[in-house]
Amino acid sequence: MKAKIVSIGNSKGIRIPKVLLKQFNIHDQVELEIEEERIVIKPAKSKPREGWDKAFKLMHERLDDALLIDEKTDIDMEGWEWK
Repeated sequence: MKAKIVSIGNSKGIRIPKVLLKQFNIHDQVELEIEEERIVIKPAKSKPREGWDKAFKLMHERLDDALLIDEKTDIDMEGWEWK
């Protein structure tokens, strides 16, 4: 499919047919990536934490979710003495 370059103020752009926007669930924003000699247009993720549940589950399965600090550490700072 070919698209014509159009002027948009001081910039240039292309018109993306409605059928493609609908097919790829593109609404307000896209992500642009460069791959070799290509410009790749992807729908912007609307849910920034999407997929975290799967990532955390995988971390747990790999035993990669150990605490970085000792859980007995007094994080409330009770009894700490400041000098």
